[in-house]
Amino acid sequence: MLKWPADGLLPLIVQHAISGKVLMQGYANSDALRQTLSTGHVTFFSRSKQRLWTKGESSGHFLKVQSLATDCDADSLLALALPEGPTCHVGTETCWHDNNANSPSLSFLTDLEAVIAARQHADPKSSYTASLFARGVKRIAQKVGEEGVESALAAMAGDREELKNEAADLIFHLLVLLRSQDLQLNDVIEVLKSRHQ
Repeated sequence: MLKWPADGLLPLIVQHAISGKVLMQGYANSDALRQTLSTGHVTFFSRSKQRLWTKGESSGHFLKVQSLATDCDADSLLALALPEGPTCHVGTETCWHDNNANSPSLSFLTDLEAVIAARQHADPKSSYTASLFARGVKRIAQKVGEEGVESALAAMAGDREELKNEAADLIFHLLVLLRSQDLQLNDVIEVLKSRHQ
């Protein structure tokens, strides 16, 4: 049972469902919460406009709700969502503009996935990543194998610096391989989570 304050507004924090980045924060009344649940798009109560406001209603950059939760006191809400474009009205991914300082380190992998996706159909001469895609899945898979072996050899040699470098190459090439098969790191994470139960 939610604990609604006298003004009927609960803080609603929106977090990226994959990267974990905090995207924005607003307020929801019971009508905004109902609309969020029925449409699947994050809807707030705008205190300045004094009306319901669905993020993306004018820009088309909706926040697709994946799950909703309350805090331990049931007086604030957390929406895990997938953004359909920039979240902030100034065109940035989040409403917190110093993303690098405040982002979880692993969120860099989702940023890297976006770069890899952008280069998938680019001119092969424009980047190493684009050239990998142009050479096909066989070459990409071969690179994953090579980097895996090189990571194992670095570990066996006790060379921590080399292991970090080879592991970085392995993760990069694995992300390229996943993208070539229309998969994302989050698909792999879901498998790991299902095995952890």
